Amino acid sequence: PQFVKKFKDITEAHDILTDSKKKLHYDTYKGFFYTDKTKKSESIDEAKKAYEKTEKKEEQPKEWKSASKAYQKNNNNNFSDVLNGFIDGFFTAENKPKKKKAKDGDDINTNIKIKYQEAINGTNRTINVLHTQVCTKCEGRKMINDAKCPLCAGNGTTSIHKKINVKIPVGVKNGAKIRIANEGNPGINGGKNGNLYLLVEIEMSKFFKYDGINATCELPITVCEAVLGAQINVPTPSGTVSMKIPPNTSSGQKFRLAKQGLTQNGKTGDLIVNVYIKVPTDLSNEERKLFEQLKKTDRKDIRANLTDE
Repeated sequence: PQFVKKFKDITEAHDILTDSKKKLHYDTYKGFFYTDKTKKSESIDEAKKAYEKTEKKEEQPKEWKSASKAYQKNNNNNFSDVLNGFIDGFFTAENKPKKKKAKDGDDINTNIKIKYQEAINGTNRTINVLHTQVCTKCEGRKMINDAKCPLCAGNGTTSIHKKINVKIPVGVKNGAKIRIANEGNPGINGGKNGNLYLLVEIEMSKFFKYDGINATCELPITVCEAVLGAQINVPTPSGTVSMKIPPNTSSGQKFRLAKQGLTQNGKTGDLIVNVYIKVPTDLSNEERKLFEQLKKTDRKDIRANLTDE
C-alpha cells in the first residue's frame, strides 16, 4: 500500500509536469518555488500574471514563454530529484530488507561412556550427536504459503544426526567435561557455531578394582581345588591367563600375577588375585554321598585350641 500511494504521487506529478498549463499553475501556487521563500523573484510574478491572462483566454505574453522555459528546465530537474528521492528513499530506507542479526549456535551437552583402561590410556571415539538447525525449506519462518512447512512441521528447525570423531585424553577423570570447539548447533545469519561438551562417565568393572595401573580381583575356587590344588584360568584386563592353585589353599589367600594389570606409558601393572572357597549349594545325590563318606573319615577337630583356656 505504501508503495502504491507513492507511485500514485509520482504519476500525478508526471501528469502536471507534462502539461504546461497544469505545471505553471502548480509552480505558481503550490510548487517548489512558491514554498521556498528565498527563491521568490520577478520571474515568478511574471509567470503568475501570464497564467491569469491564459485563464482569461488572452494571448500569451512574451514573458510567459521565457518563464515557461525557465520553469521547464527547473521542474525537469525537480521531477528527476523527486523520482530519484522516491526510489532511493523507498528502497533504501523504509522498505529495504533489514539485515538479520547474527546469532551464535547453542552448545550441545552429551554423555560419553568409556572403560577404565580407555581412561588410563586415552582413546578415540566416533559418536553420533543430534544437531538442530534452521529449516532449509522455510528458512525458519515455519510457514510456506500460509501453511505449515512440510519439512519441519511448522517448527522452523530440523534435527540431524552427525557423526563426530573425538579424542579422549590420557588420564581423563570420571565426570570430566571435554570441549569440542565449533561442533555444537550451527550459528544463524553468520553467527558462530556452538561447542560440543562431552561429560565423561567411566564404566568401572564389576570384577576388577583399580589402583592406578595395578588391579585386584576376587576369584572363587572349589573345595577340591583348594584341597588338592589345580591349574585354573584367571581373567585379566588384557585377556585370560593360567594360574596355579597350590594344594591346601585357604580362602583369602592372595596371588600376584606380574604385569597383568593395565599398561600406561610403556609400564604395566600387576594383578592381585584374592581367592575364596565357594561352597556348593546344589549338590547332586552322588556328590552328597561322597561328602558323607569324607565326613566319616575326617576325625580331626578343626575348632580345637581356639582359646587359651
